[in-house]
Amino acid sequence: MKRARKILGVVALVSVIAAGGFLAFFSLKYPDAGPTPTIKVEATPARLERGSYLANHVSVCMDCHSTRDWQLVSGPIVPGTEGKGGERFDESMGFPGTIYARNITPAGIGQWTDGELYHAITTGISRDSHALFPLMPYQSYNNLSEEDLLSIITYIRSLKPVENQILSTQLNFPLNFIVKTIPEKHTPAAEPNRNNAFEYGKYLVNAASCIECHTQAVKGEKVKGMEFAGGREFPFPNGTIRTANITPDEETGIGLWTKDVFISRFKAFADSSSQRQNADSAKYYTIMPWTMFAGMTNEDLGAVYEYLRTIPPVKNQVEHFTAAPSQNPTASK
Repeated sequence: MKRARKILGVVALVSVIAAGGFLAFFSLKYPDAGPTPTIKVEATPARLERGSYLANHVSVCMDCHSTRDWQLVSGPIVPGTEGKGGERFDESMGFPGTIYARNITPAGIGQWTDGELYHAITTGISRDSHALFPLMPYQSYNNLSEEDLLSIITYIRSLKPVENQILSTQLNFPLNFIVKTIPEKHTPAAEPNRNNAFEYGKYLVNAASCIECHTQAVKGEKVKGMEFAGGREFPFPNGTIRTANITPDEETGIGLWTKDVFISRFKAFADSSSQRQNADSAKYYTIMPWTMFAGMTNEDLGAVYEYLRTIPPVKNQVEHFTAAPSQNPTASK
């Protein structure tokens, strides 16, 4: 009996040492997305203008990295909080842990080099070499053109510093290890042809990471065959919001929408009065940052429409909102 216990003890010890060795090796090997580039971005007026347009209205970096007023329709940004970070995304919203958006004003990343910013945006590897959770859509930003990336960095550098200490992100096991394998090496994309509506629309849809919210996900993995078909759930205290089907299916998607209707849907949130509507009924509950995307040009929205018309239609009727049991049952009517 003593010999058996001794053998089991040795086996257990060897297993612990092996597991520890594997985790140590894993942590040293990953993330692996190549070296941080050594670059210095020349801040030009053209880059500042383009970067502001992308960060506020297309890639909407300010969406997560600012404070949003959820008492108003689509949660517009609270003035003065641009880039300050601190937004919390946790298990109550379906995330595998607690994730905090970083402070991207000079008060938060002022010591970062341009190369470190570029590396984080395109590969998802932070200055301290840890992998960012892909709520930050670096897999989409990895496909942005060199000039657009430099423009976004130029704009971020122009933000007013806002002091805001951010708590550390805590991911649940095993995601805290899996996330290290997600970053990939960056290869700059070619500059898109803005005269080709399909090509440029595809580029903009990627830049806006439309697929991330408009595709159902199970345990963080997108459901194959349901790309852009909506139905991804976002739990909120008052109920569950689901994203829309934006495939060209005529019954459950946007197949019957004209280009003018599509553009008008966004532009309805462009004026200041629309941006101040109270989100006091279920029809106004939305995770979609309409007030930010409303700043896109008609031409760019038209290009997005042209691309979405070409993706496979998927029949998927989405129930936009389901009230939480504790809410007034009439709230969802």
